[in-house]
Amino acid sequence: MLNLILAAASAALLVLSFPRFDLAPLAAVALAPLLVACARERSLLRRFLMGEAAGILYWLGTCYWIQHVLETYGGLGRWGSWGTVLLFSVAKALHMAVFAAAVGPLMRRWWAIPAAAALWVAIERTHGPLGFAWQALGNAGIGMGVPLRLAPYTGVYGLSFVFAMLSAALAVAFLGRRRRELAWLAALAVLPILPALPEQTPGTARAVLVQPNIPQDQSWTREALDSAVNRLSYLTLQPILRKDERLPDLAIWPEVPAPFHYDADAGFRRDLASLAHLIQRPLLAGVVAHTPEGDPLNSAVLLGPGGELLGRYDKMYLVPFGEFVPRWFGFVNRITQETGDFAAGKRVVVFETGKRKVGAFICYEAVFPHLVRRFAAGGAEVLVNLSNDGYFGQSAAREQHLKIARMRAVENRRWLLRATNNGYTAVIDPAGRITASLPPDREASLPAAYSYVSETTFYTRYGDWFVALCTLMSLAALWEAAVSRGG
Repeated sequence: MLNLILAAASAALLVLSFPRFDLAPLAAVALAPLLVACARERSLLRRFLMGEAAGILYWLGTCYWIQHVLETYGGLGRWGSWGTVLLFSVAKALHMAVFAAAVGPLMRRWWAIPAAAALWVAIERTHGPLGFAWQALGNAGIGMGVPLRLAPYTGVYGLSFVFAMLSAALAVAFLGRRRRELAWLAALAVLPILPALPEQTPGTARAVLVQPNIPQDQSWTREALDSAVNRLSYLTLQPILRKDERLPDLAIWPEVPAPFHYDADAGFRRDLASLAHLIQRPLLAGVVAHTPEGDPLNSAVLLGPGGELLGRYDKMYLVPFGEFVPRWFGFVNRITQETGDFAAGKRVVVFETGKRKVGAFICYEAVFPHLVRRFAAGGAEVLVNLSNDGYFGQSAAREQHLKIARMRAVENRRWLLRATNNGYTAVIDPAGRITASLPPDREASLPAAYSYVSETTFYTRYGDWFVALCTLMSLAALWEAAVSRGG
């Protein structure tokens, strides 16, 4: 029972580390209770069940907002939506269950501190490929200047390693182990030596970010579509027509809950081209495109100053329940209004606007460091995140999503322009600072100052090398522990 309480304590500390509580320093100790429990417990099955229980509590506490989405837009009702979220949490908790089961013997070794941290990182990286990723542990460190220096080298996973390492050290100390086992913490002395994050400087380029605040449950007729386009156009022109405002280099429309069918709706396509021609600036917009087979694509298109199509990027990582229904959840309705599941894009596209290059990723794709870095590696000098967070309601999910996007800016040392339907629309500098933003749930446009950056970070160039290293360390540690036990 004590071990189960310790596992639950870790879940609570993890939940408190992220918005809405946002007690970020707790991330550095959050795993300690679970690690103590795993070191005490000899049974592999019991460790697995402890980790499963902690994982369920963590996912329910952090992603509780999924219930609102499924009840309001998925048609499941109160009990059906909570039941689905519980089933979802049970599935996602398997990652923590595997971690708890495997880390037990490692916590009894003299190299427990780095081994536990490496194992956490290796398993954390599997969330995306195995169905759904959200808050990596390291995201809690977006406001911590010294640990954040790791991000341009290791990505967010370096911060996850540091926090897991500190938790393991606390667990080792609590268990009364030899003090010399804490010597591994000396490795953290490298953090203050790493180059500091860029100083805050004013941007030299300008953009207009549009936040139209279109209702999620809007009924779409031809008149409603025309009205929405007119509203977005007005918000785009509003700051441009001010005498004291410099003309923007780029205008950006967010992802919106509207059937803006770029390839199938000639009227919409004509209106978009007319606006680009009117402002004589490139226009980047979230739209719906289609595959040759007719399947919908969640896309971003860039139009040139003459209204010509300069390029299109199709979203590659789709949202479970939002844009497709996972295989085992066929009873859940998709929350979008498109006919059929969305198709996934096949390739990263970097837009060219004259001599400049722009990388635009869509909504949930912000949670994938390995994807976003490919835009910067492909030459993008500024990153753009088009998003519609309206499905989240008034929950903490919008703050969580913003924090995730800020980490992508730091990893690649790029300005990030975040245009959303209803918030948070923001300008993020290469150090992850928010330099300008709009209040959520308000129809407005944001004149955004930013700069183009061409040099690349170590992480941008080499990707998840640190995850690969942690995976090898974990496998070696587990093998040694198994052989030692067998001997």
